[in-house]
Amino acid sequence: MINLYNIDCMEFMKDKPDNYYDLAIVDPPYGIGMGGTLNVNSNVKFKNKKWDTEKPTKEYFKDLKRISKNQVIWGWNYFSDLLPSCKCFIFWNKLNHHENRSDGEVAYTSFNLLAKYFEYMWDGNRYGFKGNIQGVGEKTIRIHPTEKPVKLYEWILSKYAKENDKILDTHGGSMSIAIACHNLKFDLDLCELDTDYFKAGKERFDEHCKQGVLF
Repeated sequence: MINLYNIDCMEFMKDKPDNYYDLAIVDPPYGIGMGGTLNVNSNVKFKNKKWDTEKPTKEYFKDLKRISKNQVIWGWNYFSDLLPSCKCFIFWNKLNHHENRSDGEVAYTSFNLLAKYFEYMWDGNRYGFKGNIQGVGEKTIRIHPTEKPVKLYEWILSKYAKENDKILDTHGGSMSIAIACHNLKFDLDLCELDTDYFKAGKERFDEHCKQGVLF
């Protein structure tokens, strides 16, 4: 079951029992101002907002680790003062080859496994092209400034989640993870505080589910 909540994740987490979730896969604000950056591509749908002005508190990470058995946390390089050292980090190579954009992103994981590397092409504008090193994917329009691809979440789930695991995402954004969990049949609880992003993400998720029924 996929549950989508338009709620503050701190309020959502506080009453959850210890180890309630098997795996938390989260992409919290990095505190670098991305929420206030508008893309120059006129086809993007996200609004200019100020949600990325601060990174999460110690209390957020404490509660996240309390209610989940394992975690995958994007933005590890920004949270070095809040997270421990990590053996099994993830590096996502975006293969975008743009001088003014990052080549990739790093995620912390709580697993005692080897570090892993994932390649998936991701243009900063994300309009008119989406694909990986094997080929070109569908045309799509980005609805969130820090949106991540569904394929990335599917890869994470295939590597780190087990059948019947219950997944948590505290910052749902465009809800790519909801689509990935739906595709791979994982239960998910997802929180998104911003009403506009929640509405756009839910519409995206609902449309994907309808297409699955039709085809």
